[in-house]
This record gives sequence, structure tokens and C-alpha cells, in this order.
Amino acid sequence: MRANCWMGRNHVEVRDVPDPRILNSRDAIVRITSTAICGSDLHLYDGYIPTMKKGDVLGHEFMGEVVETGPDVTGLRAGDRVVVPFPIACGACDACEHGLYSVCENSNPNAGMAEKVMGYSPAGIFGYSHMLGGFAGGQAEYARVPFADVGPIKIEDDLPDEQVLFLSDIFPTGWMGAEMCDITPGDVIAVWGAGPVGQFAIASAFLMGAERVIAIDRIPYRLDKAERAGAEVLDYERTDVLDALRDMTAGRGPDACIDAVGIEAHHPAPLMYGYDRAKQATRTETDRPFALREAIMACRNGGVVSVVGVYGGFVDKFPMGSLMNRSITLRGAQCHVQRYLRPLLERIRAGDIDPGFVISHRMPLEDAPHGYEIFRQKEDDCLKVVLTP
Repeated sequence: MRANCWMGRNHVEVRDVPDPRILNSRDAIVRITSTAICGSDLHLYDGYIPTMKKGDVLGHEFMGEVVETGPDVTGLRAGDRVVVPFPIACGACDACEHGLYSVCENSNPNAGMAEKVMGYSPAGIFGYSHMLGGFAGGQAEYARVPFADVGPIKIEDDLPDEQVLFLSDIFPTGWMGAEMCDITPGDVIAVWGAGPVGQFAIASAFLMGAERVIAIDRIPYRLDKAERAGAEVLDYERTDVLDALRDMTAGRGPDACIDAVGIEAHHPAPLMYGYDRAKQATRTETDRPFALREAIMACRNGGVVSVVGVYGGFVDKFPMGSLMNRSITLRGAQCHVQRYLRPLLERIRAGDIDPGFVISHRMPLEDAPHGYEIFRQKEDDCLKVVLTP
């Protein structure tokens, strides 16, 4: 089959690779009809996530048609149309029984690698390094889906792929980012990052009853998209964000702050940006936490900072004193997608939201390298790329 493969830093190729096959009695094989490039794929592309190997198949946002199932898969059969969540979860461990699917205790065969960096291992993830399982991803014509009776959700109506594809990751991730803010009517929510996850966090915050949402970014077309969704916007290259947020909230700060940026945050001050880039280059820091630092400093006393932007390791100059002394609650997670699939699908069916609003580019799988480059460089107003095998 054809698949988009990681070939080294800033280098992907669509190549011929072996077809997937059933390896476990709970596996399914899915013929992929739509897949997407995620912002967190760029962390792999840019070389910030360790334990990638040349030839690894990328992609963790995909959907398609079941073509084969193992003998112990009872909930799916050939011909079913499914969306596949990016975390792989067994459904039976303590974490899964508590709805914490992205920290499933049984789905990462390389848990020992993750434990060296994180203490304990999270779940396996499609197309996202050997530290997180080494599973082939979904930017391909077919994919093997482990624990197929737990993860995929059947789409049993005529909703088009583009309306349901993002149930695989970015819609539930943005929703969970807002949910972790404990939003009540009248709240002001600030969102760092107006990329696809940030856009869904903005939409979700409004759906949950936030009175105001403030989006912070520097890319004009992303800020325009957020503004059209009802958010107030701040360009951090033109505005002192902390001062602006104080002014916009009568001096108290947002009730909750969402970091939808993560590991590769940018900073307008050359000295600050250069400091963290140098720390990354010398491997004395793995992540650039500009957005996270600022979210903590901006949040009101007693507020919540919700982290759904991806981090991979360690950060420097973390404002622990602000967090502790001002009674701020910090929450973060890879999204427990399986928990949200059914309720968010019902919201799509009800017309509360059409997740396809983030799509800016559509192209065949063969053009994936071009898709990665325009997404990374933010060319041609690229917000989200959908690939068709």
C-alpha cells in the first residue's frame, strides 16, 4: 500500500509499504477514506519527539471502512464505516474503566521507553514514535487498529467524512481543553493558539456557556477565523498579552486559560526565543513553554490552566511560585477521545457544530509532503489539511 513515511527531520515521503495484517484476535483492518495532518504531527516532522525511525508511517487522525476483523472483535464487521480515535485503549484496565483512555495500561508495548522519560507510560498512539508504541499511523491506504471493539465509533448515517473525521482527535481535544476549565456562565476564557485545536477550544468554550473567549496568536488568518467564531483576539507580536488581558478583565485576569500550543511555542522577544531555542539545541530542554508560562502568569487567582498542547519532555523557567501561591489549578492530558466520541457525534448530528469549518486544504495522499510543508510554514492560509488515499 501507499503510506506517508517519516524519513528524517523535515522529510516525509509517500512510499510503498507492506499491507497491514491481523496480528491479534481483537484487531481490525480499516481501509482509510480520509486522514489529516495534525499540528502534533509537526513535532515529529521537526524532530522534537524522540524515538522515531526512518520509514515510520505517520498519522493519527483517520477514518474509513472496516475490511477485516479478528475473531474476538464483536462490535464491528466488514463494511462498517468508522472513525478511529488516536489513543489506543484496551477498555479493561483500571485507567480505561475510569475513562482515562489516553493512559491505558495495556496498549503501549514499549512502555519501558516512555517510563524513562515520563515516570509511567501513557497509552499507545497511532503514528507517534516508538516510545508510544511504534504503531503504524493512518496517513496511508490501510491501517491495523488494535482493540477494535473499544476504539472506533461507527458512523451509521450519511454524515460526510469531513463532518466526523475530527472526532478522531482535534474536536474532542479542544472540547476536553474547555471542559477542564470548569466553565460557568459569565466566565472569560483565554486560549493560546488559534490553530485547529485552539479553534475547537474556542467553539467548545462558547458551547459550554463562556461569556467571552479571547484568542491569542500571531497569524492573521487564524485570528480572523477565531474572530468570526465570536472570540476577541490578541496578536502577541503587536500587544503585551499580560497587560491586555488585565485591561480586558477589569484587572483580575481570565477565569481559565487554555494552552493549545505546546512544545514549539513562539515568542516575540528575540532574547527569550533565542534562550529556549538554544536550550533545545543543546538538549538541556526539550520543549519551548512560552504559551504555558504566559497562561499561568495571566490566569486569575484561583483559576484554571488547561493544557492540551502537546509537550514531550522537560521545560525550563516554569513559574511554579505563581502557580502555587495564587491557588491556580493546572490540568493537562492527551485527550481521552473514546470518552467523548458519542456525545460529540450527537452534537454534530444536532447541528450544534460542523467540525469541517477548520479545513483549508484538501489533497490526495500522494501530496502529503507538500501538505506538511505548507502547514508548517503557514503558507496559503493553511489551517488544516485533509488527505484522501
